[in-house]
Amino acid sequence: MVVEAQQPFGGRLKLRHLILLVTIADEGSFVRAAEALYVSQPAVTRSVHELEDLIGMPLFVRGPRGVLPTTAGEILIERARSALGSLRRASEQIEEVRQGGARPLRVGTNLAGAYALLPQAVVAVKQTHPEISVSVVEGTAEVLATSLQRSEVDLLVGRLDPGTYRGALHHIRLYDEAVRAVVRRGHPALSASPQLADLLSYPWILPLQPSTLRTELDEMFAAAGLKAPRDITECSTLLTSREIVLQTDSIAPLPMLIGVRDDLLDMLPLHLDTVPRAIGITLPADRSVSREARVLVDALTETARLLAAELRSAAQKRAEPRISGRADQA
Repeated sequence: MVVEAQQPFGGRLKLRHLILLVTIADEGSFVRAAEALYVSQPAVTRSVHELEDLIGMPLFVRGPRGVLPTTAGEILIERARSALGSLRRASEQIEEVRQGGARPLRVGTNLAGAYALLPQAVVAVKQTHPEISVSVVEGTAEVLATSLQRSEVDLLVGRLDPGTYRGALHHIRLYDEAVRAVVRRGHPALSASPQLADLLSYPWILPLQPSTLRTELDEMFAAAGLKAPRDITECSTLLTSREIVLQTDSIAPLPMLIGVRDDLLDMLPLHLDTVPRAIGITLPADRSVSREARVLVDALTETARLLAAELRSAAQKRAEPRISGRADQA
């Protein structure tokens, strides 16, 4: 039997308290929270006082336009959102199991994982486990990390960036993939041996801000004593970037496999000096993953082994000069 002292807040924190906290935070006042929850404003005030007595600290302070959470309130609201998200996800999963008979699997990914690693692994999973329903969500590292922490996705596949993926997360490094300057076949810069400065007159497709790769690229230009290209299109979607590259003289920094595998694309003969792209899996460290997620992790691991061999072979065929972006080499 679990003694009361071992239970969070003595076992007195209720689900209704979590719903109330999040609603007040979203609405910004006790009055609007009461309206949203269809209860009286005194009932909301009374419940908040119950919580503050339980916590032993104020949770909200009055501001010019309502109430604002204190530091303790912010901490509790953040955890309340996570807990409610987990319960909502559990409800959705149970309903999907009721309808389909198998536990669904939701995967978050970014450009580095969406092009080859995740699609090939999903194909492998569906060949052996067709009953597993897989949903893929693409987004930035920041958005995906939040989704994982809120249990809106089961795992993440793509670039590993512990600096962005904060919190109770576990990272599995599978392989490294360089970022290359990808252009269309027949691009005029392919006929020369361009330096970084020679490419500034061309249009560039750069990742959206804020993103780690965009920061690295901006720093690369600055380290070379160069201003960023004037003609920039911001895009983090592969299909859109590819189509623009095919129709223009644009240069797009993309994962190397994209340039290797696409017959209509090519890579400029230089390396971009960005942080090495560690590709892998990010899992929640504070909860276990499902059997279906473990099946996908096994498929991702095997797929990564094949992709790493393909990257090594492609790199050996292209012994090209390294352009570091530093001023003495640019």
